[in-house]
Amino acid sequence: MSEAAPASSAPAETTVLLEIEGLDAFYGKAQVLDDVNFRMGHGSVAIVGRNGMGKTTLCNAIMGITPPTATGSIRFAGEELVGGHSYRIARRGIGYVPQGRRLFPSLSVDEHLKIASRGAAEADGEAWTRGRVYELFPRLAERKRNGGAQLSGGEQQMLAIGRALVTNPRLLVMDEPSEGLAPAIIENMVETFQQLERDGLAILLIEQNLGVATALAERQLIMVAGTIAAETTANALSSDPELQRRYLGVEPLAH
Repeated sequence: MSEAAPASSAPAETTVLLEIEGLDAFYGKAQVLDDVNFRMGHGSVAIVGRNGMGKTTLCNAIMGITPPTATGSIRFAGEELVGGHSYRIARRGIGYVPQGRRLFPSLSVDEHLKIASRGAAEADGEAWTRGRVYELFPRLAERKRNGGAQLSGGEQQMLAIGRALVTNPRLLVMDEPSEGLAPAIIENMVETFQQLERDGLAILLIEQNLGVATALAERQLIMVAGTIAAETTANALSSDPELQRRYLGVEPLAH
């Protein structure tokens, strides 16, 4: 059996995009995150863990969503985020795809994208426009006048991703994007994520689905009880049944 490397042994990034140090997060007096530390550059990183380990709380802390109350340091491109407002954090270049999509049932696809693109961050390269999102997801173009409640689960996830993309992010944070989707839809989503990464977008993926996590990111951080307990690689995690059982409580991935 191969052991996962401790989180402290993470390789140094030549260009650090996101750096988290000593991050604690609380809901009232209840502590959910405990001394979270990691950094990432422009490559994709997956954070995996069981339910209730603090993964969504980490996303909320990065995006400045309260609660929780966060202490410690979250730096994006060298700028401190802790204590900042969510809309200002988004404008600095972080796109967020929340768990459960959180769409407005009465707003059309096109209205979602129009609203999200207001105050978008300045694009380093080609800007993400509604037209470019429709090229990425042709199904959304066909459904552009439909409300959020009229979309299938896969279409809703496309819209949640498109809504984040039109903010022109340098980093895309995605919380359980495969949740509730059929395997064929998940496969298409993974291909989309891989294309976005090839286009230069850094992705921080929060996932329980090991197949998705290991298909997208080589670096795998394992969250246990509100902290990063170990770091490993996609190959090591997918090929080590004991590691999967010990940290994630799941049956081994099928090969």
